[in-house]
Amino acid sequence: MPNQIQELELTIGGMNCASCVAHVERALVSVDGVSSANVNLATARARLQLTHSVATGDLILHVEQAGYKAGLANTEDRNRQAEQRELERLQVKQKFILSLLATVPLFALEMGSHLIPALHHWLMANAGNWNWPIQAVLATLVMFGPGRAFYQKGLPALIRLQPDMNSLVALGSLAAWGYSLVATFAPAALPAGTVNVYFEAAAVIVTLILLGRLMEANARGRTSDAIAHLVRLQPRNATRVHDGTQETVDLESLQPNDQVLVRPGERIPLDGEIIKGHSFVDESMMTGEAIPVGKSPGDTVIGGTLNANGSFTYRVTRTGKDTLLAQIIDLVETAQGSRLPIQALVDQITRWFVPAVMLLAALTFLVWLIFGPEPTLGFALVNAVAVLIIACPCAMGLATPTSIMVATGSAAGSGLLFRRGSALQTLAGVKTIAFDKTGTLTLGQPILTDFIVAPGFDKNAVLALAAAAEQHSEHPIANALMEAATAAKITPGTLESFEAIPGYGLKATVSGDEIYIGADRLFDKNGIALETFDTTSQQLAGDGKTPIYVSINNQIAAVMALSDMLKPGAVAAINSLHALGFNVAMITGDNQRTADVIAKKTGIDVVIAEVLPNQKVAAVKELRKQHGAIAYVGDGINDAPALAEADVGLAIGSGTDIAIESADVILVSGDLLGVPKSIALARATMRNIKQNLFWAFAYNAALIPLAAGLAYPAFEILLSPMLAAGAMALSSVFVVTNSLRLRRWQAVEIHQK
Repeated sequence: MPNQIQELELTIGGMNCASCVAHVERALVSVDGVSSANVNLATARARLQLTHSVATGDLILHVEQAGYKAGLANTEDRNRQAEQRELERLQVKQKFILSLLATVPLFALEMGSHLIPALHHWLMANAGNWNWPIQAVLATLVMFGPGRAFYQKGLPALIRLQPDMNSLVALGSLAAWGYSLVATFAPAALPAGTVNVYFEAAAVIVTLILLGRLMEANARGRTSDAIAHLVRLQPRNATRVHDGTQETVDLESLQPNDQVLVRPGERIPLDGEIIKGHSFVDESMMTGEAIPVGKSPGDTVIGGTLNANGSFTYRVTRTGKDTLLAQIIDLVETAQGSRLPIQALVDQITRWFVPAVMLLAALTFLVWLIFGPEPTLGFALVNAVAVLIIACPCAMGLATPTSIMVATGSAAGSGLLFRRGSALQTLAGVKTIAFDKTGTLTLGQPILTDFIVAPGFDKNAVLALAAAAEQHSEHPIANALMEAATAAKITPGTLESFEAIPGYGLKATVSGDEIYIGADRLFDKNGIALETFDTTSQQLAGDGKTPIYVSINNQIAAVMALSDMLKPGAVAAINSLHALGFNVAMITGDNQRTADVIAKKTGIDVVIAEVLPNQKVAAVKELRKQHGAIAYVGDGINDAPALAEADVGLAIGSGTDIAIESADVILVSGDLLGVPKSIALARATMRNIKQNLFWAFAYNAALIPLAAGLAYPAFEILLSPMLAAGAMALSSVFVVTNSLRLRRWQAVEIHQK
């Protein structure tokens, strides 16, 4: 028997770019028992799949040996993690301020004298030979004070032959600083005409990159706002009612079956069932539905939702990780840590990117040293440093995960839960949407509209037998029959045996009579003729009703018709999907005529009817073969295989747990407009990711040649290392802020295509 795959999550510290991600992943995969490692730069987490149990200490040790920090992720301690992120942001801010305080006078000493002649004369008269030594002190303070982390991380990574962004910054700034030290204190060691200092470049590089990291930290903090908002929904205290007395207790003290009082304007602490009182509850933060929902005894309430008016007492049914809010937070966090297939291309490029940049910098240095104008050594140094700094791959590593984080957070606020972040890319590429009918397109609560008996049978007697046969069934037909029998004040017969026949109907023995109830295929299978009702059945099906037959002792006794109302948003959802350019299909076990009527009402393009539950997978495969990638929308147990088979499965949130567990996307409210909304969001996210990647790669493709000096022969243009540092920092900030635009995504986009 193969080993069961286990999952483990670690927090990772010290990552700055895509190369860091690759180094951490390689370190983790090298541990025996780790089959895969998915490291996310934006969330600073690593999600591992293990073939067998692995000591956490071994994993942490390998990460630390690679030059990073690691710890076991605790999904419950989110407040501590948020505090840690804020502490890190404040530390970066402090480093930037200290660096800026030393860099401003340094920049004034060097560049101010070039820009302002009066300042140059004043410096020559007062500073004289002390100008460069003062610059050396200030640059050293910046580099090995606020900027020392670049060297503490970058140089060891270089020694391990695993260079990262820190290595590029360290090499570039140290080259400028070291050359300047020689020019200041041992000028005779340099060729004539090359004695210049670049202290300001070294210091400004460090300062600008710290500024970029501060801006990036501020922006990245906002990508986690969705999780923070969800966490804040749950109150810290609750009013527990015990033996008629009320007491305020911590949420952790509540147990299942405890009774809790909720007053107007209070948030509901945990999931439960109302036992006394009436109210309206605003569930928009969970379902995306703005209209408050009326609640009465027997109704369920969701922890974290807002009680609008009226007081009620409810019984707690779920606590801790079992609550819907906790599950939603866990799903969003899981989706945010996912890796899209498009990321594989980025990973392949970034794996070799930093070594390639270092080689290019070396070639730049040599070419300028051999073929450049005088002073060749100065030109060679400046351009090589510019290449090292401009090419830091920060933006590449952030391009995909930041978009995923923001998109899945926005989706959760609209009642759309992506259980797998990769579904964003897959959903954006599907061509066909297939729907289940009962409970998905329709309410799943059919009512008995017709009950016609064959000659020689008594209507009430047949209804009594049919109601008895269905009384223990969970099928919607059973509810319809029982309600009809109750309304007619008919007492059901005595049920002696019952057998469900999946996809066909049922067989039962009632008061000594053998009863079959089901679709026409059940009676064809058992050789029971239906000719008596041929004309009637066609008329019923033509009206969009589902004919269900009843036989007694192998004789056809009655045909009944059930009508199931379409969900309010069904037609609008399908119209929106057509506007987005989709083929829309319906897969149902209903007869062809009834299915065709539903399709005509809703505008569905393709109908696959009279399908048994085990044939839905084959239907999905056939649709994929004909139309390409397919998404399937369903809600029942019999939909689970089809949801799993489809390229993307979307489960109705009001459906069964099995269906939801098989799906990639969950529509919490059950509103079918969530289908086009989720697709529109997926497309917007993929556009956003492609914009990010284009910027990250185009930025490097355009500026690396400029930094290398290719524009100098024709235009005498060179890229200063200081400008390179600023551009590099801004590239990461651009990617993150572009991702943040998804926070303002609105579902109205479904009508724009």
